[in-house]
Amino acid sequence: MKKARPILIALGLVLIAAIFALTTHKPQSFRPDEEFALKTWVPIHLGPLDLSINKAVVYLALGSLVTIFLGIFLMRSRLALLPGKRQTIGEAVYELTQTQIAEQGLPTKAIGTWFPYVASLFLFIFTLNMVGFIPLPLSDQRFHVGGVALPTWGIYAVTSQLSVTLVLALMSVIFTHIEGFRWNGPKYVKSFIPAGVPKPMVPVMAVLETISHIFRVISLSVRLYANMLAGHMLILISIGLLFILGGATAYIVAPFSLAIGIAFYIFEVGIVVTIQAFIFSILTAIYIGSAIEPSH
Repeated sequence: MKKARPILIALGLVLIAAIFALTTHKPQSFRPDEEFALKTWVPIHLGPLDLSINKAVVYLALGSLVTIFLGIFLMRSRLALLPGKRQTIGEAVYELTQTQIAEQGLPTKAIGTWFPYVASLFLFIFTLNMVGFIPLPLSDQRFHVGGVALPTWGIYAVTSQLSVTLVLALMSVIFTHIEGFRWNGPKYVKSFIPAGVPKPMVPVMAVLETISHIFRVISLSVRLYANMLAGHMLILISIGLLFILGGATAYIVAPFSLAIGIAFYIFEVGIVVTIQAFIFSILTAIYIGSAIEPSH
C-alpha cells in the first residue's frame, strides 16, 4: 500500500481537478489539444534564435532538477550491510541500467565510457515521463477565486513534444557514429555494406543502409513521442467528457468516464512510463555497441 501512495495521491489530485471542473466549467469549454499548445511565457530572442520560455521548457528544467536530485539522493547514500529503502532503490536502478541496458547493448570495452550516458538517459526520460503524470499548476489556463486568477492544475508530458524526443534521438545517433569512427576509423564506412553483397549492388545497399540509420532518428523520437501523447490524450479525453457534457448528463457519465481515465492513468504510470524509458536507452546502447563492434 505504501508503494502505491504516490500514485494514489496523484490520482486524488486528478479527481479533485475533475470534480472542480465538473462544478465550475460550462459545457463545450474543454479543448484537450490546447494542453499541448506551447505559448510563450517569457520571450527571449537572440537574433534569429527564439529561446523563449514556455511550458515545455519549464517541464524540461523541472525534470532535469528532479533527475539530478534522484541521482544524488539514490546513488550517494552510505552503503550498509542491511540496506534501507534508499539504498535498495538505488541498487535496483543501478542493477537495471547496468545489466539490462548497458551490458546488453555495449561491448565490455565501452561500458566504462557509455554506461553513465545510457543510465542517465534512462533516468532522465523516466523522470520526464513520470513528472508528466503529476498534476501541477503549470498551465496557460486560469480559474478565478475571489477575483484572483490562479493557474489550472493539470498533467502534461514534455516527452509528448516531438521537438524534445527528436533532440534526444539525434544525440544518440550522432554519438553512435562518432564512436563508430573513433573505434574503427575510416573502415567504419564499410559496415554500411553487408558482407557478401555483389559489387553491382554495393551502391544500392550503401544507400539503403544510410536511410536505415536516418530512420533510427525517426523511430526513436516518434516511438516515445507517440506513446506519451496518446496516453495523455486518452486520459484528457476521458475526463474531458465532464467539461463537454455539463449539467445532469455529466453526473451520469462521470463514473464511467472517470473509471476509464483512471484505468488509462494507472496503465501509463505503471507500465508505459518505464517501458518507454527502457526501450529508448537500450536501443541507444545497442546502436552505439553495434557501431563500436560492427558485425561485419
